[in-house]
Amino acid sequence: MNSNHVAGMLDTIIIGGGQSGLALGHHLKEQQRNFLILDANPRTGDAWRGRWDSLRVFTPAKYDGLPGEPFPADPLSFPTKDEVAGFLEGYAARNSLPVLHGTRVERLWREAGHFVAASNGQRWEARNVVVATGVSQAPNVPGFATELAPSTVQFHSGGYRNPGQLQDGPVLVVGLGNSGAEIALEVNRTHPTIAAGKPGGELPVKHGRTAARYFLPLVRFLGLHILTLDTPIGRKAAPSFKAHAAPLIRTKTKDLAAAGVRLVPRVTGVEDGQPVLADGTRLEVSNVIWCTGFRDDFSWIDPDLLDGGALPRQHRGVAFDAPGLFFLGQEFLYAAASATLPGVCRDARYLASRIPVPASSQALASST
Repeated sequence: MNSNHVAGMLDTIIIGGGQSGLALGHHLKEQQRNFLILDANPRTGDAWRGRWDSLRVFTPAKYDGLPGEPFPADPLSFPTKDEVAGFLEGYAARNSLPVLHGTRVERLWREAGHFVAASNGQRWEARNVVVATGVSQAPNVPGFATELAPSTVQFHSGGYRNPGQLQDGPVLVVGLGNSGAEIALEVNRTHPTIAAGKPGGELPVKHGRTAARYFLPLVRFLGLHILTLDTPIGRKAAPSFKAHAAPLIRTKTKDLAAAGVRLVPRVTGVEDGQPVLADGTRLEVSNVIWCTGFRDDFSWIDPDLLDGGALPRQHRGVAFDAPGLFFLGQEFLYAAASATLPGVCRDARYLASRIPVPASSQALASST
């Protein structure tokens, strides 16, 4: 889509063209709203294409669809990341959603009662803005990573694609969340592998088709309806859920141990160019993969719209102190499942009902 197709005041700008932005776009289109989706990637689905080659989602295909369209696969299968990317790209095209690619918003601010988004010398104005940039915004790497020996190959899991990126010698995978466990198991097939850290629990059943049929529906229900900010148990769980790695789902610690992965305590620093563990052990490794998650990066949003640089006070994505500002796809935005495909669909439907309808009938025209 060319930006020349958009002129004047928009009803809503959606920043981020992943599953969150597309799900919301579907509802806004149904409401005949005048909106635009700004996406930093060259193609819809690129956020998935850029993940490691062997990645498969943890939710079965029966839960991976978007509003109005189921995922086109065996309901009990677990799609690859490229299949998800292709589905998102096709979904945007089939629904004629107004996505402007290659547009990374560099600044967002409020001006004269409306919002302004700027990118590469261009600007767009809207009455409402939805920040749907998701959870994988900025790699979270400890500061002492720069002290590793220059000869050590190191990168964040966001830059990992396959074991071919590694040099000969041992690999240290730092962080034992789901990404760390899956990557450690994979690189162990070609390199001696050490996994550092402690998981935030483990799914008590074997992941697969049987779990998809009988157990994962329960997990989905808990993540959508029980562990929410509207329930006491959800409010209690939210801080620890955000602070710690999610429970291991497909690859468990026993799988790593059985494959020969060496499990060690967390990494606390670097000594003489090599990583040091919490027990004081210094490891001699040739490669380090930082599976240490991501952090929010709202540096491009005017500080007046935030709460000390963080997500402002909000409920279910509706900002309290900045009318017209909304968020979607963030970790535990409303529920434990808010950053998952099932969660963003539910949250998008809710937000679409809360974004103010423009008073002028002219604003009801679609931007497509």
